[in-house]
Formats: sequence, structure tokens, C-alpha cells
Amino acid sequence: LHRFIDLDMEKDARPKWDSPVQFVLACVSYAVGLGNVWRFPYLCQMHGGGGFLIPYLLMLFLEGVPLFYLELAIGQKMRLGSIGAWTAISPYLGGMGLASVVTSLYLCLYYNIINAWSFWYLFHSFQSVLPWAECPINANRTGPIKECEQATPTQYFFYRETLDISSSIEENGGIHTGQALCLILAWIITYLFIVRGVKSTGKVVYFTATFPYVVLFVYLIRGITLHGAINGVKYMFTPKMEQLANPTTWINAATQIFFSLGLGFGSLIAFSSYNQYNNNFERQAIVVSLINSGTSIFASIVTFAIYGFKATVNYENCLERTRLLLLNAFNLAEDSITVDTVYDWIEKLNATYPEQFAELNTRLENCDLESELDTAVEGTGLAFIVYSEAIKNMPLSQLWSVLYFIMLLLLGMGSMLGNVTAIITPLRDFKVISRMSSELFNGLVCLFCLLLGLGFTTTSGSYWFTMFNDYGATFSLLFIVLIEVITVSYIYGIKRFEKDIEDMLGHRPNWYWKIMWTFTSPLLLIALFIFYIINYIKGGTPTYQAWNKELGKSVVTEYPVFGQVFIGLLLASSVSCVPLTALCFHCNRKSSPVI
Repeated sequence: LHRFIDLDMEKDARPKWDSPVQFVLACVSYAVGLGNVWRFPYLCQMHGGGGFLIPYLLMLFLEGVPLFYLELAIGQKMRLGSIGAWTAISPYLGGMGLASVVTSLYLCLYYNIINAWSFWYLFHSFQSVLPWAECPINANRTGPIKECEQATPTQYFFYRETLDISSSIEENGGIHTGQALCLILAWIITYLFIVRGVKSTGKVVYFTATFPYVVLFVYLIRGITLHGAINGVKYMFTPKMEQLANPTTWINAATQIFFSLGLGFGSLIAFSSYNQYNNNFERQAIVVSLINSGTSIFASIVTFAIYGFKATVNYENCLERTRLLLLNAFNLAEDSITVDTVYDWIEKLNATYPEQFAELNTRLENCDLESELDTAVEGTGLAFIVYSEAIKNMPLSQLWSVLYFIMLLLLGMGSMLGNVTAIITPLRDFKVISRMSSELFNGLVCLFCLLLGLGFTTTSGSYWFTMFNDYGATFSLLFIVLIEVITVSYIYGIKRFEKDIEDMLGHRPNWYWKIMWTFTSPLLLIALFIFYIINYIKGGTPTYQAWNKELGKSVVTEYPVFGQVFIGLLLASSVSCVPLTALCFHCNRKSSPVI
């Protein structure tokens, strides 16, 4: 690689951010993404509410901030993308940059389909009745469609109307035209955002980094004023400290910090390579990391307020159904039982008419607010099903729907800027590509990703999306960042790295950074890496959630053989870049004549 990359490119010739503010906003826009809204609240719910914040914040300072700082320092010092930066450190390490580019490519392929779904929901929000608010009528016009009755209107709209999902990954139909058009629109907007590289991105981030906060704040005001919202917020901040004894809680906290900050993709190296040489990236690393984690907690309060509202509505609907059942079964006066006295009447009627009550037992539902709040949902299920269900019950539901999906779009598009930059910047360091205009090359990259991404708009596309999401990045990123921190600390040398930082900032990093880079962060990453491999082996045959039309719900299904082979290719393709590039360089070096 070192032969084809212009490692000595004139530093002044490289484009630069107009100001440090642009760089910080670009990092915030990239790091603050959909994971803050749909993954962090789920982890809070799974691991003891407020108690999860203890391991989360500990991992932020033991792993997140030091590794974020390290990547910014490398990019700013080398003034190159990930491939060029690692090749400059050692030609044997060029494969690390290549692995980052391959991982970012996988991410780009499937990440924009989420933006396509957001466009789809946004366009369907401009209706007098939201299309996921009620079930459509069947062909005979005798009642609702059976699949929708078996599921819920929000599930039906997502799985049938949005995805037109097949019953398994093995069943493939044609491309969903609506989804394909939404995906094309998402890629056109992505291209316009990055058309002139850092000059375009620098302007766009003022909007993509700030507007989601406006929407989140508006949603916070609306959320905490909803009926039952306080139940959700209380649930979030009530710590279940016994969860701290669960090792999975700590593993998930470390993993969430790691992925939420976008480490290992090469985006941070690319962004910081456009900085002024003496830019204070140390302060910026701390600020962006804290903003990112603060946003996760802020978004969780909003999410739990809406959870509380949804859970309370479901709980009260359950009580109302029980009330009507008791009234009809025992011929009681309409106003004799209220929602608040349902359980008192159940005890009274059970004691008075035990035989008659025993017949009702199979029809009585167990209404429990706590179990409603315990139902943990993440990812697309939270973003497109749970939120949609809550929105349909709000007054002025169309307005809240439009605002919500605009926010999802901006979060998704902001992250896409970093994802595409992680591909474009290192490739533009190659002498051949650097001669092409930014507009043409960036357009070709976007077109390539769009054409491959159309596969996700087929009827089985959602299952391939899940596969890429589960296996496309996790393993390779852990591997990349582990090699990064070992390389800087022990191959490049911590003393040399300290001197580079002093050259840029005017002072050396303090003891905290050095301990993290040389000892704590590598140990944590090794533990995560081992845990991931053990979990993968113990998990047996990989599975996915297949939609069962008859049951109206998802069922756990094993991947077929071709799916398992593809998962193996996903895991190996990016990681293998590191040893293969080192091997190629070694062979070329041995075969080259010594002059």
C-alpha cells in the first residue's frame, strides 16, 4: 500500500475544517446516532435502570475517552485517512486501515436502509389517520385482515406494509418499489451532504448535530406531560443494584460505549486529519465523549416517559377489559365497578361466587404495570413499533410522528456522514484516486453502496439487514481497536506518541492517559474480545427472528447453511485484511532487490 499512497503530501494542500467548532459538531453528529435512542434505553431496562449508569460511566472513562483521544491524535498527527495513517506508522499495519474501510463499507450498505424506513414512515405521517393506528379491512370487507388481528396494527404496518417481509431468509421476492425509492432518496441526500468533502460536511453538521436536540427537548416536554409518563421515568431511575453482580451488565456497558463513540471505523481518524496541526483535540475528545453519553441519558428519559405512557395505557386498557368482563358475567350495574376498584371486586366476587368465578379464570387477564414496563425492546422494534404505538395514542399524533421521524433521519444522516467519510478519506490518499474530482469519486462510492444496498429492499432484505447488523462490525471493530492500542503503545511506542502529542498541543499527556493506553484499555478490549468469541461458540447455530404471518409474531429460526457461510465471510473478510496486507508487504520486501 505504501507505494500507492502519497504519504508525503504537502500538509497545506489538505482541506481543513473552517473552525474547530465544525470539527466538534462533525464528531457529535457522527457519534450521536440511532444507538443513543434505541440501544441505550433498552440496556437500561435490561440491566437495572439507574444502576446501569454506574458501569456505563466507569467504562466511559476507562475505555471510551482514552480510545477516542487516541484516534483523534493519530489522524491529526498523520494528516491522512486510516489506511495512510497506519501505513505511515508501519507498512506492515496498512491492513488495519483497510479493515476499517471494509467494516465502514458494510455499515454504509445497511445503515442507510434505516434512513429509508424513516422516510417511508415520515411520508405516511401526513394522513388524517396514521396508517399504523388501525388494521386495514380484508378483501371481503367483513373485518380486519387476519395477520393484523393476530399481531397489532403497528407490527402489521412495519412487517407487511413497510418491509413486505417473507417468512424466512430462504424465501426471496422482488424489490419493494417504495422502499427502493426511499433508499435512492437517502443516498441522494447523503451524496449532497458529502459532495465536496469536508467543505460540504462542515456546513451540514451545524444542522444535523443540533436539530435532533431541539426535537428531543420538545419530546421531553411532551413526554413528561403524558398520562403515566412518571411511571416510566421512576422505573428508569430506580436502580436494581443486584444487576451490578451480573458480568453481562459490565460487558454490555463496555460494548455500548465502544460502539456508541464509533471507534475503529476510521471516521474519527478521517475527521481529525482535516484539523489544524495545533488544534486542541484533547479537550475536544473529552467534550464529544461527554456529549455523546449525556445524549444517551437524555434520550432515555424521553424514551422512558413514552414507555411509561404506553405501559399505563396498555395497563388501563387491560383493567377496562377486565371490568367489562366482570360486569357482563355477574350482571352488575355499569357504574358499580371502576378501573381503580377492579382488583377489590375480583377478591369480593371470588369469595362470594367461587364456582361462577372459577369459570371466568381462563378469560381473566393478569394486568400488571410492572410487567408492561419490563418488556424490553431495542433496535428497529423500539424505533418503528413501540414509538409508533405510543405516537398513535397522542393528541395531534401526525405532528409528533413527523417530528419523531425527522429526528431519526437527522441522527441517521449525521452518522452516515462519518460512515462515508471513513471510506472516502483513506481512498483519496491513493495517488490514482486523488487525481479524480471529489464530486465524481464521492458519487461513484455512493452509487456503488446504493446498488449493493438495494438487496435490503427485497422481501428477505430485513433478514440480511439483521445479519449485517449482528455480524458485520462487532468482531472486526474489537479486533481493529485492540491492534490499534497495542500498536501505539508497544510498536510505535508510548514515548514517541507522547512526543507527537507534545509537538501538537505543547504539553505531554498526563499519567491517566498513559495508564489507560498501556494497561487498562488493552486489558478491557482483550476481555471483550474473548467474551465475544466464547459467546459466539456457546451460542451454537446462529439464529434470527423470522416473521410468522399465521401467528402474527416473530419466531426464532436458525440460519440456513448459506447464511452461516456468509456470516463466516463477514467476520473474516475485514479481520483478514490485517495479516494478509502484512504478508503481502513481507513477500514484496523479500522479492524486491536490495539497492
